[in-house]
Amino acid sequence: MAKITKEAALLYHSQGKPGKIEVVPTKPYSTQTDLSLAYSPGVAEPCLEIEKNPQDAYKYTAKGNLVAVISNGTAVLGLGDIGALSGKPVMEGKGLLFKIYAGIDVFDIEVNEKDPEKFIEAVKAIAPTFGGINLEDIKAPECFEIERRLKEELDIPVMHDDQHGTAIISSAGLVNALQVAGKKIEDVKIVVNGAGASAVSCTKLYVSLGARLENIVMLDSKGVISKARTDLNEQKRYFATGRTDIHTLEEAIKGADVFLGLSKGNVLSQDMVRSMAPSPIVFALANPTPEISYEDAMSARPDVLMATGRSDYPNQINNVIGFPYIFRGALDTQAKAINEEMKIAAVHAIANLAKQPVPDVVNEAYHVNNFSFGPEYFIPKPVDPRLITEVSCAVAKAAMESGVARKNIEDWDAYCVQLRELMGYESKLTRQLYDTARRNPQRVVFAEGSHPNMLKAAVEAKAEGICHPIVLGNDETIEKLAKELDLSLEGIEIVNLRHPNEASRRERYARILSEKRARQGATYEEANDKMFERNYFGMMMVETGDADAFITGLYTKYSNTIKVAKEVIGIQPQYKHFGTMHILNSKKGTYFLADTLINRHPNAETLIDIAKLSEHTVRFFNHTPVMAMLSYSNFGADTEGSPVSVHEAVEYMQQNYPDLAIDGEMQVNFAMDRKMRDAKYPFTRLKGKDVNTLVFPNLSSANSAYKLLQAMNTEMELIGPIQMGLNKPIHFTDFESSVRDIVNITAVAVIDAIVDKKKAGK
Repeated sequence: MAKITKEAALLYHSQGKPGKIEVVPTKPYSTQTDLSLAYSPGVAEPCLEIEKNPQDAYKYTAKGNLVAVISNGTAVLGLGDIGALSGKPVMEGKGLLFKIYAGIDVFDIEVNEKDPEKFIEAVKAIAPTFGGINLEDIKAPECFEIERRLKEELDIPVMHDDQHGTAIISSAGLVNALQVAGKKIEDVKIVVNGAGASAVSCTKLYVSLGARLENIVMLDSKGVISKARTDLNEQKRYFATGRTDIHTLEEAIKGADVFLGLSKGNVLSQDMVRSMAPSPIVFALANPTPEISYEDAMSARPDVLMATGRSDYPNQINNVIGFPYIFRGALDTQAKAINEEMKIAAVHAIANLAKQPVPDVVNEAYHVNNFSFGPEYFIPKPVDPRLITEVSCAVAKAAMESGVARKNIEDWDAYCVQLRELMGYESKLTRQLYDTARRNPQRVVFAEGSHPNMLKAAVEAKAEGICHPIVLGNDETIEKLAKELDLSLEGIEIVNLRHPNEASRRERYARILSEKRARQGATYEEANDKMFERNYFGMMMVETGDADAFITGLYTKYSNTIKVAKEVIGIQPQYKHFGTMHILNSKKGTYFLADTLINRHPNAETLIDIAKLSEHTVRFFNHTPVMAMLSYSNFGADTEGSPVSVHEAVEYMQQNYPDLAIDGEMQVNFAMDRKMRDAKYPFTRLKGKDVNTLVFPNLSSANSAYKLLQAMNTEMELIGPIQMGLNKPIHFTDFESSVRDIVNITAVAVIDAIVDKKKAGK
């Protein structure tokens, strides 16, 4: 974990717009009509509907996706009672986490009131605004009474995350750590160091999961909490032990199976860890300095199962794994509360997720080959995109089953899709691609089988059910790589094209290729040599019907791949050129960009082919093309250079395709701004239409444009490059594409192959 300096932290919070969150409008507001609907007089109508039926507030306002993060600043982080205003940066940070992990909007509210009764009244007074309330950084024991009263007196979910967030995540970790250690929760001896809100809540949840009170010893700053003490509050008395032989942590820890630390740094010694039972579980959660360092614990007991609150060591107990998704499930069912059933459902959902194969995006974020369930990975990572569906769905189901839901979810598959789309993990288009490919999976050849991303993509595509993968490469190298990456090659065909067993196939391919290109000077001997190259061999597999589609590009220069594709597969007879397209999915909509890969300096004839190919491809993806052919000038303003070629291409397309919405040449700002374009150039064929297809004047502009968008904008998805115009489904990846990029292209290639077979009547 990078060292955070005071200067860096202050600059982060102050630079640009101060703070970390803002409010943005969700409805149109550019016209007088928009404003009249947003405010007076139109706003009166939903007001009257809510007056008749208060539940309609969820329909007409943001209540159903709005959480209040409320604090009085009495227990801010480890800083203590620093006041409500001083805690505001933490509350804003909590709001940011709600938004980025679960799409939940937040108002942070700092209440300058330490009296519990007055604080409760203040929260109750503002509660109608919100769909849920997250209490934060309120000191014990007041926090217990505040949460209890608000849960009793309000009809929306209330949760003190400092208590229950830590409890839920640590419980999930404990469930899994016990499984790794081969122990049962009802049998283990547990020592809890710390008796604040988090410690009490964690231990109560452990009891709900099966831990026995008689097996639990809790300590506070004065030592073991025993029944002999007279200074205990209600929460501590619940955990008071009847044992009289232990008074200190050193005495309590002997023979213990589990240590939970929610206290202060460096209070657990190596000798104490050595005195614990076999395969001890140590959750040292004091932050930033744990009760014992990871290094010291592992040195003392190599068999220790360790978790901390830090991100730079394995098994981080991080509340962000829980609270965004717990509130997501509660909000989506319009729940009246977050109850014990919902918390336990979250525990099991989080625990179970750690046992599933880990998505590549998680491995990449932590720069490892592959996480797998065991001593160093028994808690999911915060960046795991599956948390939004696994935990939210579990919580929502528990809300419905326990009777606190006011809205039932009927279609769980649709709900999962909705959650993934909400967070940008999946778009409607990509889901349609995968669903279509799954209905008729094809044989897809992956050229660079020894590349980690290509091999992972082949395995993932198989798991997704979208294709039957064939990977090219040395079988021993691929099997070794798969073992390193912890990948199963079941159902994956490996073809070592250089193996003697493939000699007859190489010879057959060479004969076919040399006969096909005899008039272009090809010889059998030359063709046979080429069959030792993966692109020639793989494309010939598709050309001869031994496979249905081919994916390449992670290693190979585009110029070489293009040459091989033209030579082996050939361009469709109605065109003289082929190209590629990228699909951009964004909040503004879906856009198609061409040609992003193939044609460096297209003339008018090439641009005509690209336009025709683009029109066909956009329709292939079930969109009606509205095409702008781009340049740096508008509609003949420049009579020299590349604008002339674009102008000529537009003229041809308009004459020969009178029903196609296409125009240009035009600058990209006029293409993207319909109102400005219509006002300035009312003669355009695109009048009144929003452009969805952009044809660039050359490769530099197209390639730079999509890569610039990709680099600057994380809230969008790029699919491509998608091949347009070859005779067979040969598709290219970008250099060093991600696994998800390759799988997306695989889905496109499969659909391409399906359509190709239908055309051929197969």
